[in-house]
Amino acid sequence: MTCLLWLTLLAADPAGFVIWNAADLKKTTSDGARFSSQSLGRFKGHYAMLAHRQGNGGAEMHETETDIFVIETGSARLIVGGKIVHPKTTGLHEIRGSSIEGGLEKTLEAGDIVHIPAKTPHQLLVGSAAKFTYFVLKVQAQ
Repeated sequence: MTCLLWLTLLAADPAGFVIWNAADLKKTTSDGARFSSQSLGRFKGHYAMLAHRQGNGGAEMHETETDIFVIETGSARLIVGGKIVHPKTTGLHEIRGSSIEGGLEKTLEAGDIVHIPAKTPHQLLVGSAAKFTYFVLKVQAQ
């Protein structure tokens, strides 16, 4: 009996362990909204979400969080660095604006992985006819 109990304990998933099944993630795309997201879970020091865009996003900067994007489908232009135009604090440690001045433009495609450090302005530009889906891991900066 002790051996069976031990094997049962080994078979259980560790606390905080999650698998996001690819088939389930495909079901989370937008219903036509310019931007939609789904929280996938919150954990100590980080959280995960799936985001979908069908249009340009505004400029943003997270003062205390690093963004890691894994591009699932579509393509977009990422403007990174530079200075946010018309910055406004929209939440705790969150700054948003209309655009970015002086940033660098990078092209993102399915399969790409992007690391955006905290305090780095960034903006995703997606044509209005395009669909762009990406996994986001937000990590507390150190």
